[in-house]
Amino acid sequence: MNCYTLIPLMLIVVQLWPCSSTTQNHSTQNTEQSLTAVRRVKRGWVWDPLFVTEEQPSEEHVYVGQLKSDLENKDGNLEYILTGEGAGTIFLIDENNGKIYVTQKLDREKKPFYTLRAQAINRSTRLPVEPESEFVIKVRDVNDHEPQFLDGPYVATVPEMSPEGTSVTQVTATDGDDPSYGNNARLLYSLIQGQPYFSVEPKTGVIRMASQMDRETKDQYLVIIQAKDMVGQAGALSATATVTINLSDINDNPPKFQQRLYYMSVSEEAPVGTTVGKLFAEDSDIGENAAMNYFIEEDSSDAFDIITNNETQEGIILLKKKVDYESKRRYSIQAKVVNRFIDDRFLEEGPFEDKTIVKINVEDADEPPVFTLENYVMEIEEGAMSGSLVGTVTARDPDNADSPVRYSIVHGMHLKRLFSINEHNGTIITTKPLDREIASWHNITVTATETRNPEKISEANVYIQVLDVNDNAPELPKYYETFVCENTVSGQLIQSISAVDQDDSAEGHQFYFSLAQEAMNSSRFTVKDNEDNTAGIFTVKSGFRRQEQFYFYLPILILDNGTPPLTSTNTLTVTVCDCDTEVNIFYCRYGAFLYAMGLSTEALVAILACILILLVFFLAIVAIRQQRKKSPFSEKMEEFRENIVRYDDEGGGEEDTEAFDISALRTRTVMRTHRPRKKVTTEIHSLYRQSLQVGPDSSIFRQFISEKLEEANTDPSVPPYDSLQTYAFEGTGSLAGSLSSLGSNLSDADQNYDYLRDWGPHFKQLAGMYASHRSVGD
Repeated sequence: MNCYTLIPLMLIVVQLWPCSSTTQNHSTQNTEQSLTAVRRVKRGWVWDPLFVTEEQPSEEHVYVGQLKSDLENKDGNLEYILTGEGAGTIFLIDENNGKIYVTQKLDREKKPFYTLRAQAINRSTRLPVEPESEFVIKVRDVNDHEPQFLDGPYVATVPEMSPEGTSVTQVTATDGDDPSYGNNARLLYSLIQGQPYFSVEPKTGVIRMASQMDRETKDQYLVIIQAKDMVGQAGALSATATVTINLSDINDNPPKFQQRLYYMSVSEEAPVGTTVGKLFAEDSDIGENAAMNYFIEEDSSDAFDIITNNETQEGIILLKKKVDYESKRRYSIQAKVVNRFIDDRFLEEGPFEDKTIVKINVEDADEPPVFTLENYVMEIEEGAMSGSLVGTVTARDPDNADSPVRYSIVHGMHLKRLFSINEHNGTIITTKPLDREIASWHNITVTATETRNPEKISEANVYIQVLDVNDNAPELPKYYETFVCENTVSGQLIQSISAVDQDDSAEGHQFYFSLAQEAMNSSRFTVKDNEDNTAGIFTVKSGFRRQEQFYFYLPILILDNGTPPLTSTNTLTVTVCDCDTEVNIFYCRYGAFLYAMGLSTEALVAILACILILLVFFLAIVAIRQQRKKSPFSEKMEEFRENIVRYDDEGGGEEDTEAFDISALRTRTVMRTHRPRKKVTTEIHSLYRQSLQVGPDSSIFRQFISEKLEEANTDPSVPPYDSLQTYAFEGTGSLAGSLSSLGSNLSDADQNYDYLRDWGPHFKQLAGMYASHRSVGD
């Protein structure tokens, strides 16, 4: 590289010419000028392109080139001056011989070239002997930048057991050197670490799988990739990048139990659902590939169950039913574990499951006493004396110690203490006589407690049935309402009766009916037993009189079939009714009511008549008050009927306004907007007086007509249809003068219209109208 710094720059001053702006033009023109100058001996600047290599040491000035003029003599009369970029700081010139030196280390990546200007002057006169000329010093690139991986560090993931050649990821490096000059920026990738599992493409940096790898053996690899510039030649710079390659899991491993045989134990007093132990099968896979389910395959006792904990992937063995140390002390079960999700690609390698044996020992515990029965059923007759034996309960300690047991009864706060128990032998006796009709069953709870360990307690239910004893006599089930007619004949059935008994009978109830002994001879009735737990009441004699005896009381004797048999006497009331032979229940009840009230029929009729009269009187008053009230709606209806008028004759047309009231045709809206008619008499009077002196074409006349038309249009009392409005305009020159009364201050009653008769036949009808009007006024 330093050979470039030794290239001399010869300037032969032949003639002063302007220089071009580019380095290549300078070189071409000056070379040509140099050759021409030698031949023609002309003055001018001549130089080759100047180069300086970057990154050269700056301890000493480094020679770049030389500026020279052919006018230079040995006496050193010429002085060289350098200006431009870096002149005097980066670049120095020897003013005596024109040699240029660089004083600092340059960096092409910061500034690739410098533009300077050279000039030669006479030392004595200080006048230029050469014009100022511009030239360029280029900074030549050296391989001073190593490649860089800007996106690192790299992390990639690839499934385990992927085939050879599978693309993993791609790395890319950059180089800051000049890519257009030499091989300084041309990179080559290679694998420093990662063989023989991975490979890299030299030109692209793509990393590929070089062999199949198992995640369970190693799940992460650190691969080092090197990038060299200068296509890997000697002296090249390099950089490395680390690529972390993770192997993702696939389900290629079955679960395996840690042990072939497990030992567990459970206490015999453990409740159902107790955790006996846990199993754990290892699976080299992770995530859902390691999910598994546990099962129990062989358990003849069906005393245990197993569930899977999805979080810990453990198999939890639970107690399915209680175990007894004295009955069976050891259990053996076989458990199986199976992968929940299976990859079909690896089924050839074998089933994804495993089995193990679990031995479970039952531990002895201090158990509470055990009753011979869970529920006891006992019987006792009702009415038994206090202290009578009901039954005996028995409990024992199931442990080998066989501890004595103490018995007791759990008494509820709301229950009476009807029973007691012997705490040593479990004998239950009554504390008071029992009545089956009050309670036929009694439920009590008996406890058995170990004397050596009072905390060990067990309970048993005792159901005591109270047996029936015939201690209740039969009786009539209800009150019988019995009537007999005054004209009833002998032997007539008047009532059927039955009986009930609160006692129970194993063979069924059988009742016997009869008349009490004291009433047999004097009674007018008899009782006939139907032998089906019913009986009939019959008359013995005919004819009964209410005045003599209104009620008869029959003592009826009822006997049951119990042991011993019990009897009861029930009284049946027979009421005499005022009837022939057939009993009318309503009429007979009415008669019995009057008899009980002490009233006769006539008195009751009189009371009812008074009540009826008062009721009629009250209704009459109410009716009269209703008649006095007038209905406003009826008046409205009358008004409506009055306003409906029917016409059968033909009207006179629009000019006939006397047949009906035209205001009825007005709508409510028009009536609401009615405004009082303006009092325009004075105004019309003034206008009329003026019209006597003007003709029909006068503006006053037209104003008069317009106001009359406006008045007709806004007057709500005129017909709603189009009508003809007629106005008389009297001109001048009439012999009769004005016929209008507007100009008179007198009323119609004060005026004398007799002169109208003198006007001739044309005014005859008018004279008659005013004459008649006057006579009516008088």
